[in-house]
Amino acid sequence: MINVNDSVTMKKLLLITIIGLFAITVNAQEGINWMSMDEALAAQEITPKKIFMDVYTLWCGPCKMLDKNTFSDKKVIKYINNNYYAVKFNAEGPDEITHKGFTYTNPRYREDKKGRNSTHFFADALKLRGYPSLVFFTDDGTLIQALPGYKTPEQLEIYLKMIASDDYKELTTRESWEEYQNNFKGTF
Repeated sequence: MINVNDSVTMKKLLLITIIGLFAITVNAQEGINWMSMDEALAAQEITPKKIFMDVYTLWCGPCKMLDKNTFSDKKVIKYINNNYYAVKFNAEGPDEITHKGFTYTNPRYREDKKGRNSTHFFADALKLRGYPSLVFFTDDGTLIQALPGYKTPEQLEIYLKMIASDDYKELTTRESWEEYQNNFKGTF
């Protein structure tokens, strides 16, 4: 049993507590700064920045792999946090999203349902072809592109950098996209 009257013991407990809180804080700062779509759109009004959206479902295995393998990569985390507002969106969730003057909902969502749930109207509006989907928006919230499927950090890097730099605006043909890919030098 610890004698709380012992000043050395108290100092040790205080030091352990501070170190523990510091470790939790540092660990939290190492992750992607996820927010809701409404929060990202509001942030754009103050400081314009593109939006990177991870569209997932609770039952999706590749979505969980994306979190574990890609969104935990330090270079991916740093790049996304520096260049985008990052949004985590459950394509079968209940959250309302107001985008471009329209409020999207999921009226058939059932909280008690196990497995697949109904699709959110915002996911339908984005015309997603599967999960996970990685969706990019301009700094005024206009859809740029949806990218379906699991991506490793190395596979995701070209898209993150191409869109952040606005290079995608120049890639109007298949040939220009192929040339861009061939000349791209990844660092992730």
